[in-house]
Amino acid sequence: MNGNEGSVGFGARVGMAFRLLFNGEFARQVKSGLKALEVKDVKPAPAPKPVAPPPEKAHASGLVLLGALQREGRFVDFLQQDVASFSDEEVGAAARVVHGGCGKLLKQYFDFEPALTEAEGATVNVPSGFNAQRIRLTGNVTGQPPFKGILKHHGWVARGIRMPDIAESLDARVVAPAEVELA
Repeated sequence: MNGNEGSVGFGARVGMAFRLLFNGEFARQVKSGLKALEVKDVKPAPAPKPVAPPPEKAHASGLVLLGALQREGRFVDFLQQDVASFSDEEVGAAARVVHGGCGKLLKQYFDFEPALTEAEGATVNVPSGFNAQRIRLTGNVTGQPPFKGILKHHGWVARGIRMPDIAESLDARVVAPAEVELA
């Protein structure tokens, strides 16, 4: 046994080719045999459904930003605190810390520009086909554009983003680690 028991030699293949060309009955038999070998109604295996990443991976960039806001301005601490029992002066002092730290972080990671460039309080025209993500209509909204109204807030659009890459090993769920001071 030489391992070529099922192989067909070159001469035999040339002979079969001539028989296919010049013998219609042989060609019909080969075609019938090949059809019998075809597997009917076999569907390709369905592509595996993509597994949704866990929320902490899918929303890692938001969690990292929230962690940075906490680190720089104690943002989460401020919002988690019930300030009803504090005086306006105490809330104001805490708000200065949050404002300064979070403002610094926003400038580090983002460039913003107004969604509308007109001054707040100015009369503005809202054309047909306006971008509803950039302009939110309030008040007595009836009919079809164009509209005319008073600009209450110019809105913000991020024109530059400089967020850091997130390491695969980072546990983004940790917005702020516990702090333990050792004696």
